[in-house]
Amino acid sequence: MNKIKENKTILITGAVLGLLAVLFGAFGAHGLEKLVDVKSVTSFETGVRYQMYHAIVCIILGNMTVLNSTFKKRIFYFFLGGITLFSGSIYLLAIDEVLGISLSSLGFITPLGGFLLIFGWILFIIALTKIK
Repeated sequence: MNKIKENKTILITGAVLGLLAVLFGAFGAHGLEKLVDVKSVTSFETGVRYQMYHAIVCIILGNMTVLNSTFKKRIFYFFLGGITLFSGSIYLLAIDEVLGISLSSLGFITPLGGFLLIFGWILFIIALTKIK
């Protein structure tokens, strides 16, 4: 993938993730509280917050021209995987009672997603130290 297309993919993905975070946040603030308990709403909000943080970082990442392309792709994929597993599992766990099924067996996915986010940040730091 060439650099322009790579950056465009990261930027668009970051923008879509940001849009989804706003939509999910609105749902959490205005609809979810009628369906689930306060603990589930709080958990859902955590997923939204982490998704938005990493959406913004993806937009910053897509605009960075000083990073090595290989590092940039890996960081992006770790963040994307982390958001999907971390926030995605939190969303599902928060609404499982609405869905009428127990998804508690998915609980192990949340820390795995968190690990991917942490590893993405570690890789980001390493990439930044390698800037010449």
